Amino acid sequence: MTTKPMILAVDDEPTALAAIERDVEHEYGADFQIVCATSGSEALAMLKQLKLRNEAVALLLIDQRMPHMTGVELLEQAVELYPDAKSVLLTVPADGDVPIFTIRPAKPDCYLRKPWDSPEENLYPILKDLLADWQVTYRSPSEGLRVIGHRWASNTYRVRDLLARNQVRYEWLDLDTSEEARRLLAALGSERLALPVLLFPDGTWLADPTPIEAAEHFGLRTQAQLPFYDLIIVGAGPAGLGAAVYGASEGLQTLLIEREAPGGQAGMSSKIENYLGFPAGLSEAELTRRALLQAARFGTELLLPHEVNGISVEGSARLVHLVDGATLRCHTVLLATGVSYRTLDVPGSERLNGAGLYYGAGMSEAPLYRDQDVYLVGGANSAGQAAMYFSRYARSVTLLVHGPSLDESMSQYLIDQITASPAINVLTSTRVVEVKGKTNLEAITITNTETFETQVLPTTALFVFIGAMPQTGWLAGLVERDEHGYILSGLDMLHDGHRPAGWTLDRDPFPLETSVPGVFVAGDTRLHSMKRVASAVGEGAMSVGLVHAYLRGL
Repeated sequence: MTTKPMILAVDDEPTALAAIERDVEHEYGADFQIVCATSGSEALAMLKQLKLRNEAVALLLIDQRMPHMTGVELLEQAVELYPDAKSVLLTVPADGDVPIFTIRPAKPDCYLRKPWDSPEENLYPILKDLLADWQVTYRSPSEGLRVIGHRWASNTYRVRDLLARNQVRYEWLDLDTSEEARRLLAALGSERLALPVLLFPDGTWLADPTPIEAAEHFGLRTQAQLPFYDLIIVGAGPAGLGAAVYGASEGLQTLLIEREAPGGQAGMSSKIENYLGFPAGLSEAELTRRALLQAARFGTELLLPHEVNGISVEGSARLVHLVDGATLRCHTVLLATGVSYRTLDVPGSERLNGAGLYYGAGMSEAPLYRDQDVYLVGGANSAGQAAMYFSRYARSVTLLVHGPSLDESMSQYLIDQITASPAINVLTSTRVVEVKGKTNLEAITITNTETFETQVLPTTALFVFIGAMPQTGWLAGLVERDEHGYILSGLDMLHDGHRPAGWTLDRDPFPLETSVPGVFVAGDTRLHSMKRVASAVGEGAMSVGLVHAYLRGL
């Protein structure tokens, strides 16, 4: 295998192709191998050979207007060979708005007009972002972190999922099927180590590590650096990340605490296509990575992975208590803890959790189900996004929807994509009533709620998206919540015009402020929130303005 990933440029015009090769080679030739093809058929043949040789392809630059095979037609076949490669569709002014209408089903990551007069302005910034996004998930087969364990062990799944959600690249070695895994364990001196084993490039290793042990090995901060903060944010989902960027950029000493992985529930989704400014869509991993880079650049301190289990008041200070016993001090707190998917309460579900039954998209699992039948429970956007993602790998994806249709709970663009995908089936008025299997999921039993017909379907994969609930039990007795655990804020706390019990300030609570002055809430965990990524980011940004107003009153 070559040491450099490939960038493939395809154009039937020799002069144009030479110009593309020249510009791309000038900027990226040091890190990527630039290869060219003059037709769609030549490009496909080249991609097939690269696939057989296990070569990595990072980016496809494809001309739309080619004889015999258009750029979109080529891209539709190319993504079958390299589904993770980034793609750019090249057009000329005479093509008009063709890229907008050809985003489906090929769905390039970007489209560019050619020729570009200045590659420094019109080409390199776009390619830089695309290649940076690709490198997040790229791992050379001969390098990087390796994870050894049993596929169906729930603790192994949790480690793999945690790594995937934190965008840590790794190679998975299943001890049940991999001779290499057995050889590596023997080389470590024992084949009976507690699994999973994380084997690092420098030869060091961890057996069945806790999240904090793994974080320390990766060099992440596991202890707060300052004695006092202006703002401590609990939860690194879209709301928390939005507050981190705006808080630090406006001069607040800001600490962001996350117990699992940045991105929150949104980070478990595969792609959103209705986020402002991204017509070809972007994955939640991309959004999370970019937000973290922004927050860090402005000076936000990230504490990961740590869990908060209490907040208390000491004069004008707010104290944040961690599970490990540490106490952090600050002026203000933002609760951005989000929500978690509800569990499936049917026979076998608890025993098979993490062994074929998963909550959320389980991004680390998708490649393991190539050419298999996958089932998803749910009818909202998160389920629809996951269905589209899994359809890139699985032979078939079946959505099991409790309601009579998708119309009431899913965005129209996702419904259109699902309807157009031959790999996705939708069963409405359907409930899962049992999951079966000894060591791992082997079958599910479903019932039609209208006809009461019952079926047993063989499968090793069931992903569940059945609504969500806030994880706010640890806040009981501190802030006002509704009967479901959602946190009240602002005007929601005024009862018959009266401020909440214990309110000590001579003003009404600010919007997003809880029943404890200086403790704010944003995102999905807030009562009456919109449950959308864009609105969560907006609330996070809005909370910083309210924090400033609160600090002025101290």
